Amino acid sequence: MTNKPSLSRRDFLARAALATTTAALCRGSALSVFGAGTWPPQVAVFSKVYQELKLDFDQAAELTAQAGLDGVDCPVRPKGEIEPERAAEDMPRYAEALRKRNVGMLLLTTGITSVSSPHAEDILRTAKKLGIRIYRLGSALHPPGQPADKLVAEVRAQLKELAALNKQLGLAAVIQNHSPSGRRQYAGGDLAELHEIMKGFEPEQIGVAFDLGHALVVHGDEWPAHFERLKPHIRVAYIKDMKRPRQFLAFGEGEFGKSDYFYFKRLKQLNLASPLSMHIEYEWCPKGQEKTRAALLKVLKDSHRVLRQWLAAA
Repeated sequence: MTNKPSLSRRDFLARAALATTTAALCRGSALSVFGAGTWPPQVAVFSKVYQELKLDFDQAAELTAQAGLDGVDCPVRPKGEIEPERAAEDMPRYAEALRKRNVGMLLLTTGITSVSSPHAEDILRTAKKLGIRIYRLGSALHPPGQPADKLVAEVRAQLKELAALNKQLGLAAVIQNHSPSGRRQYAGGDLAELHEIMKGFEPEQIGVAFDLGHALVVHGDEWPAHFERLKPHIRVAYIKDMKRPRQFLAFGEGEFGKSDYFYFKRLKQLNLASPLSMHIEYEWCPKGQEKTRAALLKVLKDSHRVLRQWLAAA
C-alpha cells in the first residue's frame, strides 16, 4: 500500500481539517449512511462498466436514469471514469450531470491507500463537498514470500492516519474483500484476515465493503460465520452473481438466487442506510458483437430487475 507522496502527512491533515462543513448535496447522495436505513436501499451501478463505451458524463447520467438506478459508484482512480488529478474539476461536473437526471453520485471507488496517496486530498475534500460519505480504498497485495502478518501491520498503520482524516471530514473508507486473481493475493481477501485488519477501528471511519461473490470463492459455504464476525464493520455491500469456483455471470444465472444463503435477509437486518453497489463483472456482450449503449441499457435494466426481486424477497 505504498504510494509516492503528493504532500506531507502533516500538511494533508492540517489542510483537511479546514474542509468545508456545509455544501449543496446531490439528490440521493449518501449523507446518513450510518443511521437506520429503509428497505430496499438505493442501488448504484459501479460505473466502471461505462468506460467500455467511453461515455461522457451526460451520457453516463442519462443511461443511469433510463436504467431506473439511483446513481453511480464512480471510479476515481488511475484509468477510472475520473482520473485522480482531475477529481476537483470533474467530480462536480459528473455530479451535476447526474443531478439533472434526478440521480446521484452515491459512492466512490478510489486508489487511495494512505493520506499521502497522490491527489487523495482533492478527491476526499471534493467528496465531502458533494455529500458523498463512503469511498473504497485501493488494494494492497501480499508480496510473494512475505509473512501475511507483516502486510496486515502495514495496512493497519496506514489506516490509523486515514481514520483520523475521515473523522475530520465525516467520511468512511471501506476495504473490499477480493478473491485471488492469478498471482495477485489481496489483503483482506480472506475474511479472517480482514477481521484482523478491522480490529479497533470505528466503522464510521474504516469499514468493510462486503462482496459475497468473492467471499464464496474464498470461503465457500463457510462465509456466513465470517459475515457474522464482520457484521459490526460492514458499511456497504457489493452485489454480483456468480458460480463457483470463480465465474461471474448475469444476474439470476448464478448462485445468488438459487441457494439458501438468506444473504439479503442478513443485509436487511444490518439496517444500513448506504446504497448497494451493483457490479457488472461478466462479459455482458457476446463475443464478436459490438458493444452498444442499447445492449448495456438492457443489461442494466435486467440486472436491476433481478436485484429488486432478491431485495423484495428478503
